[in-house]
Amino acid sequence: QLQLVESGGGLVQAGDSLRLSCVASKSTFANYFLAWFRQAPGREREFVAAISRSGGNRGYVDPPKSRFTISRDNAKNTLYLQMTSLKPEDTAIYYCAARRALYSDTYATRVAEFDVWGQGTQLTVSS
Repeated sequence: QLQLVESGGGLVQAGDSLRLSCVASKSTFANYFLAWFRQAPGREREFVAAISRSGGNRGYVDPPKSRFTISRDNAKNTLYLQMTSLKPEDTAIYYCAARRALYSDTYATRVAEFDVWGQGTQLTVSS
């Protein structure tokens, strides 16, 4: 079973940039499509960005798609989320998620479509 470990969260100020990382435990990482979700206190987990196995297909949720960039390095078994112009409303626990997809280069955006999750990394954006 693939295991995911997020890092890179912390306390930043509004307007800052930050990059989150998610390292996977297995070399079959390239067989999975991946995504970032986030969950703020008292709210449901929500989709942020997703990427296909090859990295050629990416999707983002509005409105942050112009501030966030998802990428992956299959050689390093690592998923990234580059975030710019951070806002207090971006404060949440950020989770990476994976789903095995051997025969397609698509991605998913719903929580229920992913079966491997990391433990999350907390991001707090102060105003």
